[in-house]
Amino acid sequence: MEEKRAQRVVDRLREQGVDAYIERASTYQFGVRVALRDGRNAVWDTDGTLGLEAQVMRDGMLVGFVPQIEGSEDFDEDQTVDAISGTDYDKPIATRRTTPVAPAAPLPRQGGVFRRFLGGFRE
Repeated sequence: MEEKRAQRVVDRLREQGVDAYIERASTYQFGVRVALRDGRNAVWDTDGTLGLEAQVMRDGMLVGFVPQIEGSEDFDEDQTVDAISGTDYDKPIATRRTTPVAPAAPLPRQGGVFRRFLGGFRE
């Protein structure tokens, strides 16, 4: 996922109340990290492949995953946000929820006041 797209997806997820952050896997590899309630993190799309998939980690150990979502290589940002926010992470092999999740209270944008500094004035 490219950096700007990852930032837009994170912003949209945070608007829905999802605790999401930019994941910087390496120099030019970006993804989305979703902090789950029980201390786990779902790390979405940092491997550079076209499809959308995630690893669920706790303390650096793999405890679950989201298999590649079929057709996700053609997802736009709206579909990507829906896929990430609509995933049920309770089982080791996560699945999509059958009913939509009600949005929670919005969270502030990542970076706050220093967002332009953190982004190198690219916004």
